[in-house]
Amino acid sequence: MKKNTIAKIVLLLIVVLGASGFYGYIYINTRKWTSLVYPGVKVGDVDISGKTLVQAKEMVNKEYSSAILKKNIYIKTPQKTYSLNYTKINARYNVDAIVQEAFNYGKNIKMYERYKLIKKPVSKELNIKFTYNPKPLNELISIMKKEINNDPKNGSITKVGGNFIITSDIKGSKLMDEKLEKEILGKISGDIKAPDITVKAEIQTVEASITKEKLQTVNTKLSSFSSNFASSAYGRSTNITLATNSINGSLLMPGQSFSFNGTVGKRTAAKGYKPAPVDIGTKVSTDYGGGICQVSTALYNAIIRSNIKSTERNHHSIPSTYIPLGMDATVDWGTLDYEFTNTLGYPVYIESTVSNKILTFNIYSNSSLNNKSYNMVNEVYETVQPGPTKYIDDPTLLVGEMVQDQFPLVGYKVKTFKDTIQNGNVISHQLISNDAYKVKAEVIRLGTKKK
Repeated sequence: MKKNTIAKIVLLLIVVLGASGFYGYIYINTRKWTSLVYPGVKVGDVDISGKTLVQAKEMVNKEYSSAILKKNIYIKTPQKTYSLNYTKINARYNVDAIVQEAFNYGKNIKMYERYKLIKKPVSKELNIKFTYNPKPLNELISIMKKEINNDPKNGSITKVGGNFIITSDIKGSKLMDEKLEKEILGKISGDIKAPDITVKAEIQTVEASITKEKLQTVNTKLSSFSSNFASSAYGRSTNITLATNSINGSLLMPGQSFSFNGTVGKRTAAKGYKPAPVDIGTKVSTDYGGGICQVSTALYNAIIRSNIKSTERNHHSIPSTYIPLGMDATVDWGTLDYEFTNTLGYPVYIESTVSNKILTFNIYSNSSLNNKSYNMVNEVYETVQPGPTKYIDDPTLLVGEMVQDQFPLVGYKVKTFKDTIQNGNVISHQLISNDAYKVKAEVIRLGTKKK
C-alpha cells in the first residue's frame, strides 16, 4: 500500500512537472511574438511576418504609399496637356489601420491557440484600401472649362445701299466635362503597377445659330409697303421716325418671333418720343409715342405680303385715315402688341426707312419664295350710321358754350383677305381677319352755368 502511494505521488509529480515545462515552453515561444506580427501575415503583397509595428508600417508605406504618389493623371487637348499628380488628390492607403489590424491578428486568443498559429502558420492576407479626394480633379476640370469653353459668335447681315454685307460667324467650343470626369474617376485606382492615367479630353464644336451660310440665303426682296405721313405735325412725325428706325435691320431666323413692343420698346421722353394725338377707344387723346400705330400698320401690311401670318394683331376701335378698313394693326405698350413668327424656312431681314415723310418697310429673304406674290383686299359688308346727336347739360360750362365730347363715328364690319397670286392669277383668297369698328353718336355738352 505504501509503495503504491509513493508511486502515484511520483507519477503525479512527473505529470505536473511535465505540464509545467510544456506550459513554460509554450509561454516562452509565444511571448517573443508579443511585439511582432505573427507568421503568415501579409498586407496586400507585403509579407510582414515577424516585423514590429513600426517596421511593418515602413514596409507597407514603402511598397504602396511612396509608389502611388509618383503616379500622374494626364489630360490631353489639342492646345495643351494638363497634369495632376496623385499627391494633389491626396491619394493614400489605410496603412496605419490595416497594419494595426495585422499586428493584432492572433494576439487576443488563448495561449495554446497562439502557439499553434506560430508553429503552424495559417496564411492571413489583409487587403489594403485606397482612397483619394476628387475635389482637386473637379477644380482642374473647372479651370479647363474656363480656358476651353467659348460661346459661338453669330454672323450678322447689314444692308448697305443695294447690297448685303455679311459678317461670318465664329464657332464655339465646349469641353465635355462630365464625360471627362467620369472617364478619369473610372481609371483612378490604388493599383501601383498600373501606368499613369492618360485621357484625351473630348471638345465639342458649338455651331452659331446664325451662320454665314444661312445669311447668304437672303438674296431678294419679298415685299414692300409704304405709308405717307406728310400731314403729321412735328411730334407725330418724330415718333414715327424713331419707331421706324428702331426696327431697321431686324433679322428673324426660321422659327423666331418678332414683337413690335419688344423691338421698339416703351415710348418715353427719354428716348426722344413726343406727345402726339393717339386713339384711345373712340376718342382721341395725347400721349408719348402717338402716331406709331402707323408704323405697326405698315409693318403688318409688308409682313402679310411676304406670306407670314400674324400671331397677334389688333385693329383700332375707330377707322384710321392712313389705311383701308381691316388693314390696320394697333399697338399699346403693356396691353396690345403686334407679333409674328418667321415660318418661311429662311432668314428674314427687315429694312425700314423714312424719307420725305414716307415710311417704307422692305422684307427680304430667299429668291425661291418669289414664285408667288401676295396682296390684301377688304370687303365692307356692313355700315351702321350713328344715331342723332346727344346733348348733355354741363354745369361747368357757361350758358351758350358747348363742347363736342364725342365726334360721330360710322360703324363698319369688314372682312380682310390675303390673295395669293401666281402667274397673274389669284389662286387663293384667304380670310385673315373679321373686324368691327364701333358706331358712336355725336355727344355735345351744353353749358348751364349762369354768369
